Amino acid sequence: METQQQLDNFQARIDAGEKIEPKDWMPDRYRQQIIRMGSQHAHSEIVGMLPEGNWIGRAPSLKRKLVLLAKVQDEAGHGLYLYSAIETLGVSRADLIDQYLYGSAKYSSIFNYPTLSYADVCVIGWLVDGAAIVNQTKLAQSSYGPYSRANIRICREESFHKKQGYEMVAKLASGTPAQRKMVQDAVNRFWWPTLMMFGPSDSDSPNSAELIKWKVKLNTNDELRQHFIDRTVMEAEAVNITLPDPDLKFNQETGHWDYGDIPWDEFWDVVQGNGVMNRERMKARREAHENGAWVRKAAQAYARKKKLSREQAS
Repeated sequence: METQQQLDNFQARIDAGEKIEPKDWMPDRYRQQIIRMGSQHAHSEIVGMLPEGNWIGRAPSLKRKLVLLAKVQDEAGHGLYLYSAIETLGVSRADLIDQYLYGSAKYSSIFNYPTLSYADVCVIGWLVDGAAIVNQTKLAQSSYGPYSRANIRICREESFHKKQGYEMVAKLASGTPAQRKMVQDAVNRFWWPTLMMFGPSDSDSPNSAELIKWKVKLNTNDELRQHFIDRTVMEAEAVNITLPDPDLKFNQETGHWDYGDIPWDEFWDVVQGNGVMNRERMKARREAHENGAWVRKAAQAYARKKKLSREQAS
């Protein structure tokens, strides 16, 4: 049973800016929230390999193929960093993976949209990775030590991904009429789903208040979304890209860009598994997991053999 004194002492540590480490006492709810949020983050990195991985063989040059291959490889690494961080809370990686492959665990809704052209890959780098950085730079200051440190490394790589995507968007935007049309179409399709990545509005978010109280998150969903919009408007103007929001307007009083209504009905529909690519993406991940079972068994057998050899030698 958690005592009020334990809860007060824990909150005092949080308020003082201390990091919580795996062996420290923590409320069970805090542990559950880190597991839920961190595992969803990990699942998103792994599922996020699919939209871009689909274009590795079809990228327009050897250089672009290598760049995209390296990026997809980085995303796999991000998933591994995050799974390792969440395992410190006493849950196994195998259980976490089973929860999203065969259970009800979620991943980011953005990865349930199709990549219809190579420009989509470029726009994902600019918008989606740009949104991820806005969120993850704050998560790198999270109160849970292992999760915070995993995000520090992830942010370094995601920053490169975003710059890479923006460079490709700029090239297409200054290219032929067909290239400009292709990249504008990709922006039109990915703008609103990218804004949804930050999660529901603060009034509809069931977890934000608790996460902010414990400094797992330092900003609300709406605050992060606004920061992303403010910086992205300037980037779009610099490469002559039009953001598909007729209500986008600078507010002199607030110093921020006002924006139109986000289609939240679409967001909740995708979260419930009814997006364009939900079923296909999960089918691909399940098949990959099941086809790789023999590799996991072989690795486990090898680890057992090495452990036995060490024990015998000692």
